Amino acid sequence: MRAPVQSLDIEPGHFTLEDEDEDSLIQVTTPPKDLRTRSPFAALHRLRQTLAGVLIVLTTVLLLGLSVLGWALVLTQNFSTGSTTASDKQSVQTDFHILYTEMLSSARYIDLTHTISSATPVWSGFGPSSTRAGVAGKSIPGWVADGEEYSYLNFGFVTTAYDLTTDQLGTQLDPPAHWNELGATISDLPPTVSLRPLVVIDVSSKVYVDPGYHATVEDVTDWEARHGLVPSGSVVFFRTDWSKNWSVYKDEGLPEKYPGVKLDTLKHLHLERQILMHGHEPLDTDATPTLEGEAWLMHHNFMQAEGVTNLHLVAETGCLVSIGFARLQGGSGGYARYIAICPPQAGSGGMSITDAPGAPLPTQSSPLRRSGSTGVLEPTPGAIPTNYCSVKGALGCADGKPTW
Repeated sequence: MRAPVQSLDIEPGHFTLEDEDEDSLIQVTTPPKDLRTRSPFAALHRLRQTLAGVLIVLTTVLLLGLSVLGWALVLTQNFSTGSTTASDKQSVQTDFHILYTEMLSSARYIDLTHTISSATPVWSGFGPSSTRAGVAGKSIPGWVADGEEYSYLNFGFVTTAYDLTTDQLGTQLDPPAHWNELGATISDLPPTVSLRPLVVIDVSSKVYVDPGYHATVEDVTDWEARHGLVPSGSVVFFRTDWSKNWSVYKDEGLPEKYPGVKLDTLKHLHLERQILMHGHEPLDTDATPTLEGEAWLMHHNFMQAEGVTNLHLVAETGCLVSIGFARLQGGSGGYARYIAICPPQAGSGGMSITDAPGAPLPTQSSPLRRSGSTGVLEPTPGAIPTNYCSVKGALGCADGKPTW
């Protein structure tokens, strides 16, 4: 067995080691000590240390990159194939829960939707809408008579009936079937349209000067000069601030001049940028005699948003938009709900989930009663609270007492 190796103080020059077991000689040449501290040996030594440090950094970056790439490939494969294992599905679900807790829970939610009411402005060709109390459609012996109004007192609940003369009312989602007999109806729209990147192109300063201003391709490219290309599949809303006078349009009528979007702008966005849809604040796409922009959209199977509001609260880029609508069978229009979902640093508009968690919901300041003029339920100061369960047969009651 060989003896342990001991440290040696080796002098510069040549020396010989003799291996007693192997009966061999090993010759070693070392540089002078003073040279090892001078160039080129010092430079080589420093270079070796530098390269070692760079190698460590590159290795770390590579490993992190591979980790992120692997995660992305798993998600991409899951979504592109549509076939995932139970484990994969759980992983994706967990990741989306993290998306909510880490980002969406602190986001700002901005409502871009007008409330539909008797004060909603509408084109005179459609006629007015109305609201009233809901009534029984037929008799149920011992409980309700045909045509009897449902009330908190007698039945434990109320319903509301609406006479809506058109599906082109308030904030809307127009499917191609609005103009195109071969186009998709509102019930044909796929669920994939429900959440998209939101682009807001602000032309309000130009509309202030010219109320009939129509957005141009240059307005789009100006936006792109600041933020990059309009994302494919996104929703592009044009801010004009036309909606700020919404409340006066019902009484004074819709203005003769209103802002819009030029046809070549719509073509550019759909054919060059491949957006999902555009939206505007007025109730028409453009003010041309034949509504050429809307006609082109509908007959080329593109949908659009109309009657959008509150765009002055939304950042030009960085937000998402949630798209909701009533899925009416074969509908030629849709009563829509658009919500901008923005990073908390994007502005102070809207509200956060902390501001309005949604459960439990806030109560009314006074009991709800129907307005005699509009038929709408409203908090009514001075209204006598309902004596729930004082009428036999009311729902939510047992032995004359509330079950809640």
